[in-house]
Amino acid sequence: MHNILEPGTVLRRRYEIQELVGQGGMGAVYRASDLRLEGRVCAVKEILPALSEKTASAEELAQIAEQFRVEASTLARLDHPNLPKVSDYFSTAGREYLVMDFVEGRDLQEILQEAQRRGEFLKEPQVLGWAAQLLDALEYMHSQDPPVVHRDIKPSNIKVTPRGTVKLVDFGLVKVLQPNDSRTVTVVQGRGTVAYTPLEQYGGDTGFTDARSDVYALGATLYHLLCGQPPVDAKERFLRPGALISMRQINSNISPRVERAIFMSLSMHPNERPVSAREFRDLLVGSDIRALQPIPSSPILHPIHTMQPSWGEVLHQNRVLLGVAGALLAIAVLVSLF
Repeated sequence: MHNILEPGTVLRRRYEIQELVGQGGMGAVYRASDLRLEGRVCAVKEILPALSEKTASAEELAQIAEQFRVEASTLARLDHPNLPKVSDYFSTAGREYLVMDFVEGRDLQEILQEAQRRGEFLKEPQVLGWAAQLLDALEYMHSQDPPVVHRDIKPSNIKVTPRGTVKLVDFGLVKVLQPNDSRTVTVVQGRGTVAYTPLEQYGGDTGFTDARSDVYALGATLYHLLCGQPPVDAKERFLRPGALISMRQINSNISPRVERAIFMSLSMHPNERPVSAREFRDLLVGSDIRALQPIPSSPILHPIHTMQPSWGEVLHQNRVLLGVAGALLAIAVLVSLF
């Protein structure tokens, strides 16, 4: 385990560490104060190098550092409401750092656990509202040149702000896909979290991942949110075909359409999954765009009261129709007489 930065540590004479927010095998995330911009709080992501300095050659370390700069500069260009803005990146003492917006709010793992303590499932419309925002972010990332793949989508990496905006917060494992090179060495990527990781990602740098890998991870995340438990991981499913439990068997309130869409996203082979975030959206809701709209968190809708028109106004507004009806009635009477 690497050494944790102590509160009060100042990086690059600008970012003062306040506290450790999270820690994992690939590094740590800290809450920090920006000493140049008074009052600004940011998240500092510390990323451990993929290769140890003791075992890597100078050429390999240089390649890692260069790859980090390429990927970090790509992340810094991303600008989307459902992604935290990366504002800086640098290297210090052999470690790489990303600086981004600190996102206030709770992550979906916490929200799910709250519902479970109440003995409830999360509501499908609410989960689809979150999915709408995440799919927008993924479509944006995957449309970059080169495409950016997240590779670690899971409930704990998704935050909901007090205003109800969803943020895909952890850039720790992203991968920039280089043309004709699926094995680019990178300090920022990893193997993800088992329950949400597609089979092709188990290969680390040797495995080919693309937008469909993120589709799998998002499908696994939606499965977890709606069922209250993560799906059986891909490795176990490979060894035991048919091990994935039906969602509606766990939660009968899940609609058949949503279950079918999520099961397609969890296909073992990438070619059997939705090819893009947009296609996954279409499978989830079809033409009913409203079903994937975020649920507002604060506005209160009041009924609109309108003045009812008087009988005189109604007769005046429909005088032409009344005249035609009277003429037809007169004709009918004459025809009946003769």
